[in-house]
Amino acid sequence: MPKTSIQELNTFGQSVWLDNINRSMLRTGKLKQMIELGLCGMTSNPTIFDKALSSGADYDEKILELCSEGKSTFEIYDDLTIRDVQDAADIFLPVYKESNGLDGYVSLEINPRLAYKTEETIKEAKRLYQKVNRPNVMFKVPVTSQGFPAIEELVALGININSTLIFSLEQYINTANAYIRGIKRILDNKGDVSRVRSVASVFVSRIDTSVDNLLEKKAPIMPLEGKAARSNSGLIYKKYLEIFSSDEFKQLRDKGAHLQRVLWGSTSTKNPAYSDIKYVSELIAKNTVNTMPEQTFNAFLDHGKVEEALTSDASEAQKIISALKNLGIDINDVCARLLEEGVVAFEKSFDSLLNSIEKKKNAVCKRR
Repeated sequence: MPKTSIQELNTFGQSVWLDNINRSMLRTGKLKQMIELGLCGMTSNPTIFDKALSSGADYDEKILELCSEGKSTFEIYDDLTIRDVQDAADIFLPVYKESNGLDGYVSLEINPRLAYKTEETIKEAKRLYQKVNRPNVMFKVPVTSQGFPAIEELVALGININSTLIFSLEQYINTANAYIRGIKRILDNKGDVSRVRSVASVFVSRIDTSVDNLLEKKAPIMPLEGKAARSNSGLIYKKYLEIFSSDEFKQLRDKGAHLQRVLWGSTSTKNPAYSDIKYVSELIAKNTVNTMPEQTFNAFLDHGKVEEALTSDASEAQKIISALKNLGIDINDVCARLLEEGVVAFEKSFDSLLNSIEKKKNAVCKRR
C-alpha cells in the first residue's frame, strides 16, 4: 500500500502533529484513524478547548458529574482538559514508544494568565505534570522574558516543554539557550537527559497577515507579499541548525541530550489568495515538526507534495527581510507586536473557555 503524503513527510524527517483536540475524535476512533494516515502528535490551546467545549454535548455528562461533586468552574476546566490530554496521550503511546520518544506527544497549555509570571508558571507546570502523569505530554510555556527562566527550570526538572508563541529570531535564540541551560543543569546533577524532550513552536501565518497589511498601505501590489513568514522561518531554521550542530551541543548529545526541534505552528492559510497548504509546503525541513489544523492536514493529505523547502542557506530569506526593512517594515517590531497580541488572545480565549464551562455547568445542572 503506497504511503500517504503525511507518511512521506514523516519519512523525510518532518513530523506531522495535529493542532486540535476534542472528546469526539478520542471517543469515535477518529484520532486512531489519523495516526494510521501518519499523524504522530497533537497540540492544544485554550481556543481549541473552548471550541470543543462550547459546541455540542460531548462534555455535558462529565460536567454534570463534576458539578454534582461541587467542583468550581476552574476545577471543571482542569479535569476536562486533563482527561482529554491523558486519553489522547494514551492513544499516542504506541507512536511514542515506536519512535523512541521522538513523537507521540500531546501538548497542554499552562494557564495563559501566567505568561508574565515566572514562579507561578513553574508552580503550575509542576502541578499539571503531577496530575497528568503521562510520559508523552509536553507543557506549553509562552516565551515572554519571564518565560525563559521558567523553561530552563522546568527542563532542569525533567519536564517536557513546548516553548510557544515564538515569532522572532531573538525569541527563538533565547528559547534554545534556555533549553540548553536546563539540559546542562540536569547533567550537573547527574541526571538522565535522554528522558527530556522539547520543541520550540514558531508561529508562522500571522506574520504574513501582519506584514501584508503593512505592504498594502504602501502600494497596491508588492512583490514581497506572502514572503515574510517563510523568510523569518528560514532565518530561524538556519539558527536552529547552527545551535544544535555546534561543538557545545555535540558534547551534550554525546551524553544523551536530544535536539529541541523547531515546530511550525499557526500553519493554516488565512489569505484565500494563497495555497491552502502554503505553510506546509514552504516549511518542509529536516528534523522539524509541523502542527496543522485538521483542514490543513486533510488538504496536504489530498494534494501535498514532499519537497525540501528550507535548508541552511537562508540568503534569499535575508534579502527579503532586508527589503522589507528598506520599506520601513522591521520584522522585529512586527514580531514583538504579535507576541503581545498572542498572549492577550490566549488570555481572552481562556476567559471565554471558563465562561463556556460556566454556561454549560448552569445549563446541565438545571436539567438534573
